Amino acid sequence: MAATFDELLAEGDAVPVAGWDFSWFAGRATEERPPWGYSRLIGERMATVSTGLDVQTGGGEVLAQIPHPPAMLAATESWPPNIAVARRNLRALGASVVEVADDAPLPFAAGSFDLVVSRHPTVVLWAEIARVLRPGGTYLSQQVGPGSVHELTDFMMGAQEGNDSRSPIRARADAAAAGLDVIDLRPVSLRMEFYDVAAVVHFLRKVIWIVPGFTVERYRDRLAALHDRIEADGPFVAYSTRFLIEGRNRNRAPAAG
Repeated sequence: MAATFDELLAEGDAVPVAGWDFSWFAGRATEERPPWGYSRLIGERMATVSTGLDVQTGGGEVLAQIPHPPAMLAATESWPPNIAVARRNLRALGASVVEVADDAPLPFAAGSFDLVVSRHPTVVLWAEIARVLRPGGTYLSQQVGPGSVHELTDFMMGAQEGNDSRSPIRARADAAAAGLDVIDLRPVSLRMEFYDVAAVVHFLRKVIWIVPGFTVERYRDRLAALHDRIEADGPFVAYSTRFLIEGRNRNRAPAAG
């Protein structure tokens, strides 16, 4: 027997949200993956450097997949439940996980890292990224683009005004202003499908910027409408936007003398 609306709400509301493990969504929601393969890319890059940093690592799930960590590897995270998960996931790599607010200066000396990476940062402090990179060092990041999953946001909250704060064009300009030469910038739109309202509930609890202030109680009526729509028409379709950006510290390493 199919689960009722109330049972689906309760199920989606009960799933833990710590970390960035999305395996629970198997069979309940899908999202196309970006063509560049971020996890593979950072694995390849980390294998070629001696010092690396992952900013806003979440639960460390992506960084934990790199096959050959550098001699010195660090990560930052702001949310206490994620920090515990990240320390557990990254222990085998010998990585240190430092608690630091997303909008706070990075607690590292200038020129500390050959490579800084970040997947879906909530905010990018470009000047801080440039400061902690060594001369000629690289920042490689997969970021959320403008209007990501706006179809779901608009369904739950009504039509929202556009916002270019996550525009890849703006990211290029901000990176350049901080002293990074952007050597790669690739945007993409990716199809998402939600097969039941439990998946929507868990997604909105986990990815909190899609519907700010979301709770099941507050949005119960809209969730009921969404449940009815999925039951009648099939999966709810939305589109996530992503872009890959790579910048190199404009200060070049001194020539060997």
